[in-house]
Amino acid sequence: MRELAYVARDTVEWREAPDPKLRGGGEAIVAPVAATSCDVDTAILAGHGFLDPPFALGHECVARVAETGDSVATVSPGDLVVVPWSVNCGTCDHCRSGLTAHCTAVPHMAMYGAPIGGTWGGLFSDLVRVPYADAMLVPLPADLDPVAMASASDNWSLSWRLVAPHLRSRPGARVLVVARGSIGLYVVDIARALGAGTVLYVDPDPGHREIARGFGAATAETLESPVHHGFDIAVEATGRVDQLALAVRSLAPEGICESAGNHFRPGELPLLDMYLTGVTLRIARDNVRDHIPDALALARSGKVDPARVVSHVLDWEQLPEALLEKHLKPVFVRHAD
Repeated sequence: MRELAYVARDTVEWREAPDPKLRGGGEAIVAPVAATSCDVDTAILAGHGFLDPPFALGHECVARVAETGDSVATVSPGDLVVVPWSVNCGTCDHCRSGLTAHCTAVPHMAMYGAPIGGTWGGLFSDLVRVPYADAMLVPLPADLDPVAMASASDNWSLSWRLVAPHLRSRPGARVLVVARGSIGLYVVDIARALGAGTVLYVDPDPGHREIARGFGAATAETLESPVHHGFDIAVEATGRVDQLALAVRSLAPEGICESAGNHFRPGELPLLDMYLTGVTLRIARDNVRDHIPDALALARSGKVDPARVVSHVLDWEQLPEALLEKHLKPVFVRHAD
């Protein structure tokens, strides 16, 4: 089979790799059919990551189950499934408490798309081994489009977690979204659907701002200074510490800031301002498997439209060239052989 490998800054290529094999009765082999790039992949391709190439890329996809072990009970060959980005067993203490990104049955940070916590391959591959099929794979409801939901593995479900739980306890909250890519747009869509009051989306890209306005948000190219006590919830998805500082300084007393992380460069936060305001700041890898069902349920409700964030639908064979282009959220589709 082939896997798409990151080999150097702004360079990817198909590489031949052995076909994955089942190693136990609880495993599955899946074939990605709609895969997309995460916002962090852009940073990796630009050389801002901390891992040396080469390694297989890709950690967001809907896949078709190709083969299952004898003890797999929840999916069958032919099923369409969401493949979470992190590898988790589903039965350890952390997994049972929802901390699936911190599974103790695998090396710390085990994931697809980067050789962290072992080498698990990438979801821009013709075939992928899933070691804990019943725990990891989530059947895609028949009424959801695989292309629209290609990001349910990470960014769509992460975006749900960044804002939805807070709006449950703070209905009508004012929401600030400081972003550069798909995560921020998903957050805007979800926030408006779940009853946020004012939503302000800040992004220098005019095309992104147009999408955000279509979701019902006010928009700005930049914020020259913080909006003092302006927002109850802030979401930062830029990977820039100065923008994170801007977000937290715009919070109302006891406000909440969620950061999507990926801060590969150093910076400073206004800790005294945060202390005086009483800010709660969370920067964390998402325990995505625990949130995928809720995120899919919201997608099925008709209140949101994640397909509007998909910027391009491209053929699987275009991956090596098109992945390097500056697309918002390209989805690469692999048709049945």
